[in-house]
Amino acid sequence: MTTPPDVFAPATLGPLTLRNRIIKSATFEGRTPDALVTDELIEFHRRPAAGGVGMSTVAYCAVAPEGRTERGQLWMRPDAVPGLRRLTDAIHAEGAAASAQLGHAGPVANEKSTGLPALAPSRSLNPLSMRMIRSATTSDIAKITAAHGTAAGLAVESGFDAVEIHFGHNYFASAFLSPKLNRRKDSYGGSLANRARVVRDVARTVRDAVGSRVAILAKLNMDDGVPGGFWLDEAIQVARWLEHDGSVDALELTMGSSLLNPMYLFKGDAPVREFAAAMPQPIRLGVQLVGKSMIRAYPYRDLFMLEHARQIRAAVALPLVLLGGVTDRAGMDTAMAEGFEFVAMARALLREPDLVNRIRSEAGAQSLCIHCNKCMPTIFSGARCVLVE
Repeated sequence: MTTPPDVFAPATLGPLTLRNRIIKSATFEGRTPDALVTDELIEFHRRPAAGGVGMSTVAYCAVAPEGRTERGQLWMRPDAVPGLRRLTDAIHAEGAAASAQLGHAGPVANEKSTGLPALAPSRSLNPLSMRMIRSATTSDIAKITAAHGTAAGLAVESGFDAVEIHFGHNYFASAFLSPKLNRRKDSYGGSLANRARVVRDVARTVRDAVGSRVAILAKLNMDDGVPGGFWLDEAIQVARWLEHDGSVDALELTMGSSLLNPMYLFKGDAPVREFAAAMPQPIRLGVQLVGKSMIRAYPYRDLFMLEHARQIRAAVALPLVLLGGVTDRAGMDTAMAEGFEFVAMARALLREPDLVNRIRSEAGAQSLCIHCNKCMPTIFSGARCVLVE
């Protein structure tokens, strides 16, 4: 029987060697009011780097201006490179690697905030902006696919060691995977092979743009958490296709829909009152009246994605990152024993940026995060947002 790897030992990820197998997962930081890097954003990532993670993931680096969820979100263009270089330099100075999460929000984009039209596989209503989202044309799809390659090249120029392509949470590519959101009749809709075209084409475009200069990860939904949405059996096939294509070096497994069921990803408390307080009227009143039916709570438990992720693990040899309720050494060791090459942490590191160092030095160290999820409504209030992406 093979001995599981030590989570604190160095590990390779594509062309990259990390000092350990612990990744700070992407969390929407809310520290880019002008869509550019700020000193606050740099400090946000410097702290977990100093706190012991092997790599910190910067979210959310939109590949196009209309691909932002809101107007203050960072998007990849030459003007952003100097600030991003300062950010990667700060992470490297603490001994960690830096990853840029690249993606296009698609139907999750709030066009009322960005001033630009949101795009979806099929015409639909955005419950955040209460506006209809238009269906992306084949020209739109080609443009967004190419933008991922351009953004990846800018990430390399900015000093990132890795890029993570966002194929989750019903953002643009993930929405195409969803039978519920993708009702197209052309070559991008219908069969899973058609619905997966955007995912596979984007991944190939990024690989063509960066080659083996940086590691390429993809954040892939296993389950949208909504009836009629993308589900695990299809996720297994998409993972196999990505492995066959050779376009990514690892998959970070996730779940949930930022558009239709955000709490499915987080588990824990559903802070309806805080969500309502963060909203402008008349949306605030609506949340107060029907929020409990819209913002559903799911019981939290450690390693809550493991059951799903095991089935992906059994289907592919591609390195996998286990996300979801990784809060202590026991959970990390379980992930290693189950065959996962890396673990990702999010809310626990927002509560304690130095938690990884504490876990390494203190036997039985436990996270102080109580999974209240009161960090989530800050995305709507303009405060310091820490929404997991």
